[in-house]
Amino acid sequence: MMWKEGQNSCISLGVILGVVLLTGLMRVTFRRRVFSTVTRTFVAELLATFQLCCCSHELQVLVELGPSNPSWPLTIIYFLSLVHGLTLVGAVSNPCGVLEQLALEQMPVGMSILKILAQMLGAWFSRTFMLWIWKMGISKWHYPERALKCTNPIHIALPEAFLVEMFCSFIFHSTMMHFQEIRLKFRIHLQAALITFLVFAGGSLTGAVFNPVLALSLHFQCFQNLFYNYFIVYCLGPSLGIMLMVLMFSHFLPWLHNMNRNNKNA
Repeated sequence: MMWKEGQNSCISLGVILGVVLLTGLMRVTFRRRVFSTVTRTFVAELLATFQLCCCSHELQVLVELGPSNPSWPLTIIYFLSLVHGLTLVGAVSNPCGVLEQLALEQMPVGMSILKILAQMLGAWFSRTFMLWIWKMGISKWHYPERALKCTNPIHIALPEAFLVEMFCSFIFHSTMMHFQEIRLKFRIHLQAALITFLVFAGGSLTGAVFNPVLALSLHFQCFQNLFYNYFIVYCLGPSLGIMLMVLMFSHFLPWLHNMNRNNKNA
């Protein structure tokens, strides 16, 4: 029995590795063949979101296969976050990140729309691809019905779920904004640790997704059946977290600093 579980875990890890290698190969191919900056940006964002969503789908399978030890899912999430941090450099793969750059005037409106469109397509392609993989039935845990049912991750009241996703988004993006000056090889470990902590803190409540396109890919059936609940929790919640972060660090704290300095000078 233990041997079979280990074999199934290896199969799921192989699927994740295959997705990362396939995405990397496609990324290199497009870089060599496509010279338009707009097209490169669109494809990079699409592939990054595709990889993130596919790996997250298979992560759910892997967690079910793992031991009952609660550290097992967190360990897998940490190492997957490292992989994404190393391979998805330059892509946002989160509409909230695009919204942050737009609010900080670091990205034009047209490019923001292009990136979000690419992310939505990447999320849709990931569902189609993983459904195809699961239909192959390479293990008993791979079956198409997995993607066709709503597994509701919200285990608390709607207002509380909204606040959890909002604060996760606020904490993650505000912290990452202050990580920008840190060298990449250290920053990706800090990012992976932060994601793991947020999943540990809020995963049992809402899944701690704080990414609208990832939530759409993972819980598409729930979006169909419970659209308003999911829109409020997984779209409005993280977006409000971003806006609060921008207001605090770009407007409120500088205003408070200037007011204190003026009072001292007076």
